Amino acid sequence: MASSSSATLSSLSNGLGLGEEALHVLAVDDNIIDRKLIELLLKKSDCKVTTAENGARALEYLGLGDEKASCTGSKTGSTINMIITDYSMPGMTGYELLKKIKESSKMKEVPVVIMSSENIPTRINKCLQEGAEEFMLKPIQQSDVKKLRCHMMKLNKPSYNGRFCMGR
Repeated sequence: MASSSSATLSSLSNGLGLGEEALHVLAVDDNIIDRKLIELLLKKSDCKVTTAENGARALEYLGLGDEKASCTGSKTGSTINMIITDYSMPGMTGYELLKKIKESSKMKEVPVVIMSSENIPTRINKCLQEGAEEFMLKPIQQSDVKKLRCHMMKLNKPSYNGRFCMGR
């Protein structure tokens, strides 16, 4: 396990220059196949991934559900660097999850990316206006994950201007 950690550390230090810990992404999707796909793509990009099958579980993990959380934002004490969520889920949509996250004083700065298989401009605009960092169409591909890494670089290195984040 130490060699795997060293490889991740080296990759992050050389490729992203973000420090010593892998970036931690919370991936939320009710479809297990989509959830596993995004988890696989993110792990290929040296991210730590936690998954949730719906918005309520995501809020619970983030400490925004019924229970109060620690100051890191998650019940486990692990910092979340980005949240990627499906738009269409039963119980709570990705848009509703986005709104709850952006209303939270401790989580509002965490970038939220919405993904959907439906290309509906009004839905996309609504999510972006509410504070989504990005709206991506499914199926998510490795090139999309590279774009996400650029957003995480901007978050973790405020001086980074994102000029290399263009294109798909």
